[in-house]
Amino acid sequence: MSGHSKWATIKRQKAVVDAKRGVVYAKMAREIIVAAKLGGPDPQANFRLRTAIERAKAEGVPNDNIDRAIEKGSGGAGASDVEELTYEGYGPGGIAILVKCATDNRHRTAGDLRFYFSKNGGNMGESGCVSWMFKERGEIIIAKEQKLDEDELLLKISDAGADDLLDQEDCLLAISSPSNFEHVQKACREAGARIESADLVMSPDNTVEVTEKNTARSLLKLIDTLENHDDVQHVYANFDMSAEWLEEFGREN
Repeated sequence: MSGHSKWATIKRQKAVVDAKRGVVYAKMAREIIVAAKLGGPDPQANFRLRTAIERAKAEGVPNDNIDRAIEKGSGGAGASDVEELTYEGYGPGGIAILVKCATDNRHRTAGDLRFYFSKNGGNMGESGCVSWMFKERGEIIIAKEQKLDEDELLLKISDAGADDLLDQEDCLLAISSPSNFEHVQKACREAGARIESADLVMSPDNTVEVTEKNTARSLLKLIDTLENHDDVQHVYANFDMSAEWLEEFGREN
């Protein structure tokens, strides 16, 4: 697993404190609004909306909140001007960073992100400066359980179009193309696997190893600061670093 994928796993495993719960709900709502706005309000006909709803439910977002977000995105009462934007830049050590946002004020968001990059040893760049280093893929994180037959799982997901199944020590990671993502999820469930998370992500083609501890700390501080912004949905980066540093700085952040 790349450094940033491991970092994302650590962040998922950390308990969400009550004070941040409202922020989580707001992020999930924006994601649903954008999905409904782009592809319509019917989850059965809108794959992206269906995925966003599943993520929201996994985060504990109430059904009423989900329904209101769908209504807003489809132009109902309280319709919002939320739009999806991607910002790009470099973090400490020259690490490429992609920031996916959903915002109703692009000038505010761009200003905030530019400040975060600058304050934490990076710089925000022009559109396209790092996006060419990433490609979209499906990632399904599966809990390791004694009852799970991993050989059967591998067989089923391979038949469904999975590209790989990686052993990540504390979990399994199934990888697929975006077009096979839903099929692989279904195959995981049929094999009795417990899915901890499933999402389409921007995966780097190559990673850069961070070998200097202060650079590692600054980089993870920048990523954490970006992820905590209300308008930021996802942050992707092409770094790798030691598991010990990821654990250490994960506790700090």
